[in-house]
Amino acid sequence: MPAHFLELHPRIQLKCSATNRGFAAANNWAIKEAHDADWIVLLNPDVFAEPDWLATLLAAARQNTAYAAFGSRQLMASNESLLDGDGDVYHISGLVWRHGYGKPVAAASNTLREVFAPCAAAALYRRDALLDVGGFDEDFFCYVEDVDLGFRLRLLGYRSLLVPGAVVRHVGAATSGGGQSDFAVYHGHRNLVWCFVKNMPAPLFWLLLPLHLAMNLVMIGVFASRGRGRLILRAKRDALLGLPGMWRKRKASRGTRVAASGQIWKMLTKSIR
Repeated sequence: MPAHFLELHPRIQLKCSATNRGFAAANNWAIKEAHDADWIVLLNPDVFAEPDWLATLLAAARQNTAYAAFGSRQLMASNESLLDGDGDVYHISGLVWRHGYGKPVAAASNTLREVFAPCAAAALYRRDALLDVGGFDEDFFCYVEDVDLGFRLRLLGYRSLLVPGAVVRHVGAATSGGGQSDFAVYHGHRNLVWCFVKNMPAPLFWLLLPLHLAMNLVMIGVFASRGRGRLILRAKRDALLGLPGMWRKRKASRGTRVAASGQIWKMLTKSIR
C-alpha cells in the first residue's frame, strides 16, 4: 500500500506481521485489534469489489438482524459472466464447495437466501458472534477455515445470508499457487477431515461417518490417478495425526451447542453439484 494512501486516510491502520501467520491466525489478530468495531469485513487481496459492495452488505446486515454472517456474490475475475460462488456448501460427505461455481451469472437468483456459510474471501461478520465462537481455528492455517467457522457459528445458533447484490470479482488462490497447487490440495484435504470430525453433531456424525470415509478414499484414488498420490496421502496422514486435538475441541464445544441435529441436517447439501 503506498505511503501517501495512509496520509490521505489517517483513520486506516496498517498492521504488518513479521511472519506468515496463515489466513486463520492473521484474521484472528485483526478481529482482536478491532476493539471498537461492531462489524468485521474480510476482503482477500485477490478480490476486487464493486464500489457499492460494502454499503450493500451493511444495508443487508442492518435489515436482516437474525443473521450474523453475510456473504458476497463472487464472479470469476477471468470471466465475469461466470460465478466464482454464491456462498459455501457443505455436503453430507464432508466435501465442500462454493455454490454455483462455474455457472452463468445470468441464471443465478438475485434473492437473498440463507447459506451454510459465506466464503471469507469477501464477507461481513458480526464481531460479537466471531468472538463468541473463538474466531477462526488457527490449526487450519488456511483453506476450509471459513466453512469450519460457519459450521461453528451455526452450531451456536447463528445464521449466514448470501447478499447477491454485493458483488466482487475473485481471482482465486492468487497467493497460494492456484486452487490445485500442492499447498492448496494439502491444506484443503487435511482440513476437510478436521472440519467434519470437530463439528458434525451426533447422531449425524455416526450416520454420515461411513460416507465421509468413502469420500476420502475416493479423493485419494482421484489424486493418485493424477500422479499426486504422495501429496494426498500426506494430507490424510496429517489429518489423522491431528484427530486427537480435533476430538478434544469437539468435546469442549459440546456443552455450548444450541442447534439441533435436525437444523444442521436441513442445511447440509445432499446432492453433488
